[in-house]
Amino acid sequence: MKAFPYAHATHPQWQMASSLVLAQLRAQMANPAQQACVPTLALLYITDHYASAAQDILDYLSAELPTVTDWSGTVGIGIASNNVEYFDEPALAVMLLDLPADQYRVFSGVAPLGMAFEAHTALVHADGSTAELGELLHDMASRTDTGYLFGGVSSSRGASVQFALAGDGNMRGQGHARGVFSGGLSGVAFGPDVALVSRVTQGCKPVSVTRVVTDAQDNVVISLDDGPALDALLEDLQVSLQRPQEALQAVRATLVGLAQPPTGSDSAAVRKTGNFGSDVLVRHILGLDPTRRAIALSETVQVGGQLAFCQRNVQAARADLTRICAEIREELEPIEALEPATAGHPSAAQPASLPGSRHIAGAVYVSCTGRGGPHFGGPSAEMQVLRRALGDVPLVGFFAGGEIAHHHLYAYTGVLTVFTSEG
Repeated sequence: MKAFPYAHATHPQWQMASSLVLAQLRAQMANPAQQACVPTLALLYITDHYASAAQDILDYLSAELPTVTDWSGTVGIGIASNNVEYFDEPALAVMLLDLPADQYRVFSGVAPLGMAFEAHTALVHADGSTAELGELLHDMASRTDTGYLFGGVSSSRGASVQFALAGDGNMRGQGHARGVFSGGLSGVAFGPDVALVSRVTQGCKPVSVTRVVTDAQDNVVISLDDGPALDALLEDLQVSLQRPQEALQAVRATLVGLAQPPTGSDSAAVRKTGNFGSDVLVRHILGLDPTRRAIALSETVQVGGQLAFCQRNVQAARADLTRICAEIREELEPIEALEPATAGHPSAAQPASLPGSRHIAGAVYVSCTGRGGPHFGGPSAEMQVLRRALGDVPLVGFFAGGEIAHHHLYAYTGVLTVFTSEG
């Protein structure tokens, strides 16, 4: 598998930006090293400045790239590519995936994934206004062998659009639709022969030990480790309600990492490295209840679940993003035999042994709209951290209104997924 051709451009006119992208793609595909590359699947991400022209953009690009029969993507307030972020400006990014045609299927709300295709994992784009979105994600995950989804929720100040086009220009069940949709889920399901490695970065630094929820009602945590939850919070933050202004500022800067009650031998919500794993959901503190000595969160809490207070800052975000890149690169190193993969992880599809190292053919990165730019210290800083840590690899993605990994919907999170092949 060759490196995937990819391109990005910005221009006030979508026609010019599209032409610039096409010129970059054609130049890469004309390279003698890419002569055997005949991609049929494309990922297309546009900023919301182009949302009203989404259908025109798809029609133009698909006509200019006739061998590319399948398209998927969405809109974001910002989009990303290797080493660059486009926020609040008209821009688009495209990556062409050279994958076997029998190893992927494009799906949408009007043409859902059928039982005839053996889905192993899936890239999912979602509309945040969709009712019962969480249940839809659970259902979609159940349709894959690993239960692993990756992707995000469209973000836009105007129309929220998704791209889902397959085959001859219309998927069965689309009727007269031409590949641009609103609402529900769309994306690409991948078969077992498409090798993926995916990681989640939440960019949080734990500021407390991991505690057990011993009493809770809906989203209100009443007690932790059999003691008042509010007292535990104030103790960990080293503040007091006797100094309300100081306490309020500290609480506003604090979030909560939540994990479901443990079912196996690993009972720690915080890894040994001090980082949250993908089984931890980071949520906001909504309020304090001095009467019950309780705290209210933006998530329903289960008794027996695990909780750790945490904070986000530039240093923690950079360190955690670097960490997941290092984990991915380490997994691609030459090895004699793979240890059994964690159930539900995309790499579970890999064989027990590999003759050599694997390389990255392309990457998709979905980050939160609240993470890009200033959260990492400056314009395009998040993508620059990615490039330094992961290497100069083809990469596209977007800044989402919610990030998807496994069957969970995250916030203030980055989901990095790489397509790999043997080197």
